[in-house]
Parts: sequence; structure tokens; C-alpha cells
Amino acid sequence: MRFLRRFLASLAAAMLLAAPTAQAEEVIDLGGSFFGGGRALLNKPAGKARAGLVLLTGGDGNIGVGADGSVARSGNWIVRTRGAYARNGIASITLDAGANPAKAVEYMRGIAPRVIVVAMSRGALKVADTLAARPDGVVFASSILDGARGMIGDPARLPPTLIIHHKQDSCRLTLPESAVTFQQWTGGKARLIWIDGGSSTGDPCQARAYHGFIGREGQVVSAITSFAGSLR
Repeated sequence: MRFLRRFLASLAAAMLLAAPTAQAEEVIDLGGSFFGGGRALLNKPAGKARAGLVLLTGGDGNIGVGADGSVARSGNWIVRTRGAYARNGIASITLDAGANPAKAVEYMRGIAPRVIVVAMSRGALKVADTLAARPDGVVFASSILDGARGMIGDPARLPPTLIIHHKQDSCRLTLPESAVTFQQWTGGKARLIWIDGGSSTGDPCQARAYHGFIGREGQVVSAITSFAGSLR
């Protein structure tokens, strides 16, 4: 019975991630400003989007978006799952390293009534720069939360916030206790969801480790989708 439940959960996650986007992916140029310009990938549902996500990847943020929409580095979970939100009526824009996150929030305002910033790992260090654009929510996933906390400064600056963290994350910069400390710092403004299980290989701070939610991508996408739907 336990095996059957795991099989069905894996099948549901695979169906979610494999679902095609409702419209063809678009390459967007967000222009200059402090971050020096850069490309981004836009995915939209067929009808009006009920929410929009600004997706910030981990590491150096460089995923190598080509003018033709090709992606040189697609291993990051946030890049692999970027098209999965459209089937739930949610648009998403995935930023390359040079793209301006605050400008991305403003851009998504023209597409969706609510805009949520989703930051993976080191992408969390860019969240403070988006707050002046007043996103409706923030999601921290496997994030470097100690660094993000210092850059944000005051938890009152945060909109409704969701923390998604893996219980077995052994990356020294994103240990599970940092998620608990960050949640306490927000004074209850942030909700914390734990992810468990999956698989892990290689560097604990890289995409194939627990840090990258391998085998649990569907759960993370579902948590973000539910959070986006909860905002009014």
C-alpha cells in the first residue's frame, strides 16, 4: 500500500510537470538598470492569468537564455518546472542573471492581478531589491535566509511570505534551522512548509541534492500554486 501511494504521488507529480504550457514560451528583454539588462522566459496560460510569478534561480543566476529561447543551464528545479504553472492559470517569468527583478515585478503587473516573487537559494539575496515594486507575496525555496534577512532589514517590509525548505538540506548556507530562525524573525508573517524525501547526489548545495528538491518538484510547485491562490 505504501508503494502504491508513492507510485501514485510520483505519477501525479510527473503529470503536473509534463503538462504543456497553454501558450508558446516567449523571450522577454527586461532592459538595463542596475542589473545591466537581460533576458527572461515568459509562460502564460491561455486565458487571463490569476497570478504571476517572478522566478529567481540560485547560484550566479546565469541560465543562458538565448535569443531563440534556448536555455544553456536548465538543471535548477525552478528552471525545469517553469512551465508547470500555466495549467493552473498562473503566468511565470524566469529571469536570467542580468534581468532586473524589480522591473520583472512591474512587467508582470500588466499580466496578472497579483505578483509573487519566488527565490531559490542565492536568488533570495535579490528579494530585497524587489520590495520597492511591492510584490503581493514572496516565496523562499531552499533559500539563503540569513543573508536575505540582513538585506531586507525589517520584516515589516515583507508581504505575505512562504518558506519552502527540505528537512534533509545539508548545504551549509541553507541548513533547516535557518528556515526556523527566519520564520521566527518575521513574527508569524511567514508560513513554513517542509519537504521530505526524494533523492540526493553530489554537492549538497547543487541542483541534484536535497537542496534542489529532486523527486519532490511536484510538491513544491503545488505549494507555490496554492500560496498564489490564497492571496487576495
